[in-house]
Amino acid sequence: MPCIQENQTSAVTFILVGFSEYTYLQVPLFLLFLTIYTVTVMGNLGMIAIIRLSPKLHTPMYFFLSYLSFVDFCYSTVVTPKLLENLIVEDRRISFIGCVMQFFFACIFVVTETFMLAVMAYDRFVAVCNPLLYTVAMSQKLCWSLVAASYSWSIMCSSIFIHFMLTLVFCGTKFINNFVCEYDAIVAVACSDPYISQKVIFIFATFNELSSLMIILTSYVFIVITVMKMPTTGGCYKVFSTCASHLTTITIYHSIIICLYCVPTTKSSWLLVKVASVFYTVIIPMLNPLIYSLRNKDVKDAVKKMCFSLSP
Repeated sequence: MPCIQENQTSAVTFILVGFSEYTYLQVPLFLLFLTIYTVTVMGNLGMIAIIRLSPKLHTPMYFFLSYLSFVDFCYSTVVTPKLLENLIVEDRRISFIGCVMQFFFACIFVVTETFMLAVMAYDRFVAVCNPLLYTVAMSQKLCWSLVAASYSWSIMCSSIFIHFMLTLVFCGTKFINNFVCEYDAIVAVACSDPYISQKVIFIFATFNELSSLMIILTSYVFIVITVMKMPTTGGCYKVFSTCASHLTTITIYHSIIICLYCVPTTKSSWLLVKVASVFYTVIIPMLNPLIYSLRNKDVKDAVKKMCFSLSP
């Protein structure tokens, strides 16, 4: 029986439906997503370079931001090139192994980003509530440990999802009703019952969301309490302006993730799933560096200083 299942799975071919039903939108969507991907790559790599080259930004906050930019760059690169290819070619096939690997790496970066945002909230909590102990509390060792923990947990989650996915039987050529190899879209075309696999990702996604949001909400409750006790409005404004970029990113990102993974998917909602997938796989990786650069005075000052130093 295992041999038969292995032979069936090895012969499986998936076809990513994507936005193929909207033929008149293929070229405009290609140009739009190509532009977004270009901005994403330049924005995130530029953010990493600015943080690395500017001594003023060598703080825990920007250390975490550089890794958030790295995650966004990697995540977008895992997903967007295949999306662009499928918008200009008629052959939208992807092998079973290719689809599994795309999901594996995409899942790693999604879960990592989820907890990196929580880590950044904790960093802001320490900076605002314990400013005198900030440098000591957020030591380099702790910063590296938090980043390593985020990656380790994401790899574990992704490996568990892949394990349960590979327990399913897949056969023949199947149409995946998405432009990316999403877990629900893959298990939905399995030839065996996907109930357990669907429950596993629902439980893990819910746990990841609740635990990360608990860290974020707790951190910001203490931040708000501390800010309210500040004697001057100038201090309040500075704190809120620093946290505004992070809160904007958190709101957009978690709203979409909750809709995708913590709410059961029905056949009538696949178009909504595709649109939500576009936001968190293509658009959010572009928005993060823009949000942090446009709303962050330190980053803007670092960019101006670099531009002046490079000008003849």
